[in-house]
Amino acid sequence: MIKKSLIILVLLAGTLGCNSVNELGGVMAATPTAIPTRTIAPGEPTATFDRPVNPFPGPDGLGDPYFEDLGNGGYDVQHYDIALAVDLESNEIVGTVTIEALATQRLTSLNLEFVGLSISALRVDGMDAMYERQGAELVIYLPQTVAYEQTIQIEINYSGTPGEDVDRDLLPEFSEGWIHYGSGLMVAGEPTGSSTWFPVNEHPLDKATYTFSISVPEPYVVAANGLLAKVHDSGTDMTYIWEMSDPIAPYLVTIAIGDFELEESEGPGGLPIRNYFSESVRQAVRDDFALQAEMIAFFETVFGDYPYDAYGVVVHDLNLSFALETATLSVFGDSFTDENVVSHELAHSWFGNSVGLKSWKDIWLNEGFATYSSELWIEHAYGREAMDTNIRSVYEEFALYGSYFGDLTVGDPGAESLFGYHVYYRGALTLHALRLELGDQAFFDTLRAYHTRYAHSNASTADFVAVAEEISGQDLDEFFDGWLYQSALPDIPQMGLFAADFEDE
Repeated sequence: MIKKSLIILVLLAGTLGCNSVNELGGVMAATPTAIPTRTIAPGEPTATFDRPVNPFPGPDGLGDPYFEDLGNGGYDVQHYDIALAVDLESNEIVGTVTIEALATQRLTSLNLEFVGLSISALRVDGMDAMYERQGAELVIYLPQTVAYEQTIQIEINYSGTPGEDVDRDLLPEFSEGWIHYGSGLMVAGEPTGSSTWFPVNEHPLDKATYTFSISVPEPYVVAANGLLAKVHDSGTDMTYIWEMSDPIAPYLVTIAIGDFELEESEGPGGLPIRNYFSESVRQAVRDDFALQAEMIAFFETVFGDYPYDAYGVVVHDLNLSFALETATLSVFGDSFTDENVVSHELAHSWFGNSVGLKSWKDIWLNEGFATYSSELWIEHAYGREAMDTNIRSVYEEFALYGSYFGDLTVGDPGAESLFGYHVYYRGALTLHALRLELGDQAFFDTLRAYHTRYAHSNASTADFVAVAEEISGQDLDEFFDGWLYQSALPDIPQMGLFAADFEDE
């Protein structure tokens, strides 16, 4: 994610004339006319019933150090099949989600995250199942005990207006998820937000593949993650079927509905690039995405092969203060699309999307990497001096104004500072300092090895440090401790940058 508010400090640096990167399936649903209007408030319990004996409950959290109740244990989702009928005018949906999951322990109950919306039926392996709502948790009591490594299928029918009557205190910042703006629909939410519109195991550790069957009235167009497999025209409604065949984290899921115009091109090796622009988006904004193929080709030389079957963006006719790297289809507004933002969100395809987080504490592995990747693009496109100018300017900002961040550190920023400037920019400085410490050969070998080893899975800071030490043959504990876990700004002697030089300025 890139937040526009971060741009202010970088503009103060006066770099380059271009900003240093700143971020921040299966069952078809009923037609929209059948949508009920009643919704269930997030904390409303199921009608009173005698809870069954429950000796083997799945954990109601994955123990994330920042969001301990986020995600759920006892199972691993393999695939989500999401069928929605969307009435864009009223912002109401009818949905059926079918979840294929593998039990990782013996189970008599399991939890999903799901806020708001009304459940009309819930079945497990074809049998009706009892359930109850507990805040953001949907607790499902399994009709039969599920054995370790047994596959189960959960089917949930639901309806209502996503986000209506939802207590936002249940969700972390930037987790709105379903955003209806009259003429269109945008889905974007990090670290959470998917649970506002479908039941989900909402943590990056549980990646899954997806099928989307989204029905909308003509002439609306639907875009989503992955590849468009089929469009069915019923005469009044259009159903768009999208397939996401590589596993992704829940916060990277998106759908978009609107009056989009599709512009298609090809990247390296014939990679499909499909960009969806709201009809009213100006040509100048569309032109900001003209270098995508070149960016992909460059990033492949430094990170390895692009990890998905397609790429592209959806640009909504909205003045957004952020952009988000939703997998294979990054989300933008029409006012925050400069070259650095475009390259930043694309770079997340490797770092953040393919190599995902084991916990939100290690958010710098996403944002620091994507921010430095944009500097690598600057170096490639405009020369090393241009990148060095940016690096020096950012270092100077931290040297002069680092006290603004107090004791905040990159490697443990805290839940309230996931998207703080220091995570992005001191994270990027950390990688540049590492590059100078190791030399280009070992540094870029480290990036490629890190992505290859953890592609389509999850990694931690410790995992990245281990790869860097393995490739370089160096003990890097002191280096990473200084850059990631100490508030004092380390020196970069190879660039002649010393924090003490700024103390009296």
